[in-house]
Amino acid sequence: MAYSVNISVEAPIENQIQEITYDGQEIYQQPLSMSESLAKLAQKIDFSKAAYEDKKDTGDNIDKSDDEGTSKDSASFQSSLWPWDSVRNKLRSALTEVCVLADVLQIAKEKRYLVLDPIQQDSLDTKPMAQVYARKKALAGAAAVLLTGAERLRTSQNEAARSRSTPDFHIELLRLRKNWRLKKVANTIVGDLSYRTAGSKYSQTGMFEVTKAEDEEIKSLSPPSSPGASTPTSKLNSALRVSVPSELQGVAYIQVLCKKDTEDLCSASLNLLGSAMASPIPDVHWQQKLEAAQNVLFCKELFNQLAKEAVQLQAPIPHMVVGNQIMATVLPGIQLIIGLYHSTGTDKKGNSATPPQKSEHDHVLEHSLHQLLREVHHKNTHHPFPHPSSGPLGPSKRRCLAGPTAADRYQLLEMTKSQTLLEQIIQQAQHFFMRLRAEYVLDTIAKEVKDPLIVSHWNALNSPTQSCVKINIVTHGYDAVCRTSLIVHVGEKSLKCVCRDGRVMHMSYEPQELRDLIFCQIYQHQINAVQALAKCMGWQFLANSSHLGLGAVEILGNASSCILASPIGDRMIAVRCEPQGGAQVAIAHSPRKDFFSGQLVKERKWENLGGAFKEVRWDKMEGKNFINKMELLMASLTSS
Repeated sequence: MAYSVNISVEAPIENQIQEITYDGQEIYQQPLSMSESLAKLAQKIDFSKAAYEDKKDTGDNIDKSDDEGTSKDSASFQSSLWPWDSVRNKLRSALTEVCVLADVLQIAKEKRYLVLDPIQQDSLDTKPMAQVYARKKALAGAAAVLLTGAERLRTSQNEAARSRSTPDFHIELLRLRKNWRLKKVANTIVGDLSYRTAGSKYSQTGMFEVTKAEDEEIKSLSPPSSPGASTPTSKLNSALRVSVPSELQGVAYIQVLCKKDTEDLCSASLNLLGSAMASPIPDVHWQQKLEAAQNVLFCKELFNQLAKEAVQLQAPIPHMVVGNQIMATVLPGIQLIIGLYHSTGTDKKGNSATPPQKSEHDHVLEHSLHQLLREVHHKNTHHPFPHPSSGPLGPSKRRCLAGPTAADRYQLLEMTKSQTLLEQIIQQAQHFFMRLRAEYVLDTIAKEVKDPLIVSHWNALNSPTQSCVKINIVTHGYDAVCRTSLIVHVGEKSLKCVCRDGRVMHMSYEPQELRDLIFCQIYQHQINAVQALAKCMGWQFLANSSHLGLGAVEILGNASSCILASPIGDRMIAVRCEPQGGAQVAIAHSPRKDFFSGQLVKERKWENLGGAFKEVRWDKMEGKNFINKMELLMASLTSS
């Protein structure tokens, strides 16, 4: 008797093993995705077998038409067993459509029944060069038409210009608009000469009016018809008439004077009229008028700013503003006077007024004073980046970086300080006087002292308040043996001297201090030159002192001295240099000639001591200079 046992078969959970490595590791095959499983099942369909079964089913249905119920049941049973029946039917219909389309294309390609190509026209025989010549002829005709029209316009314009004695109003207005700001106010053209766009705070508006000149005025200003007559510059014909306010008419300039005890040490006059007054533009007369008016406005604005600063500043000696003059103290006994001069060209009686005569001016001070206000205007219009495109401007770049750079309170206070125009011009004037005094002292000493030579080299690249001069003290013919160099920095109220040995000495504005320093350096140079010469001559250097404590007290500085010995030690030379007394030289012999043995001193070894120094009559010595005389003296003592 057989027993039935139910056995459940399940697919293994593990994937198939694809590879086993040498170390025993098993590499499994990744499971198929849903799309890969569907593609695998579709590959198993046999469409040829399905078509054969359909044909067989059709024949069976014709023979067995009597049993309809049985065929319906079998069809329903077959459709349930064939899940890809709908896919097969769609593919079959698509294949039919493709076959029909292939037949249509084959018929059209063989050109038996359908003609798809367009009917071609009879081709014309064209020549390429003929087309090129035709196009060139057409372009030449168009260019000839354009050139003819341009020539007619040029001819008509030239004829109109010859017939018209004055320039066109609109052309003149265009020239005026290129250089000056214009705007239309109530059917009137108005211009602006002021510097308000550059941050100027001067109250003068600087407005001028531009109108069209009348025909009668143009005829009166027209040049004379005679060929030999000349036309004055002030009466050039123009289609514009410019009206300038009366307070901006005439000539204005600023004059700067430096006085000491009612004596003019230097005078600097600054003519702020520019190049327009010297070389006026001959084409248009309004250009000269507007430039002169703008320069008058600039002079008044500069003087107004200086006057405000003179009142506000608290100086040890107060500044004074009287009328059109500003008086400030530069150095003790020296005053800086800044005056504004404005001449309208005619006096009250109608006669022409000439401006006051201006004394000789200094171009450096002239340029400096002219650039002070220009620099303020430039800073107001050119702010350092980054800055906001709109709204109030913030702090400066240095103050923005004060936090990251860890600036202290003193540095922050220094950032807030700024110099006014008057302070800057006073500092430049102070430096100017300090430089003049230093030049005068050096030139005077160079004339007085012939031995040694004093050569001054002024630095060409200086700032307005700082200069530098290098002083070389050399002996003629012995410049390779010894040279003493020192550098003097000329400031505003003080001098700083840097010597070759590194010493730094500060001096005040008094020129006598610089003079005393130069004399001390001269006689120290003589001692150093004697020591350098002794090395060349083979003499021995025994001792020296830059501040000798023997002898009379010097009025200026201290005396310097040195003692030299001959190569064999039988001669000695003592040199003493004083800033006031000059150089003194004494010699001594060894053994001493005046040694006599006695009862107390019987040994002869004491006679080898040097004898007493005897002064040399230096003015009777031969030689071109001090070092040359010393060389001859050393040579004479060595040979003897």
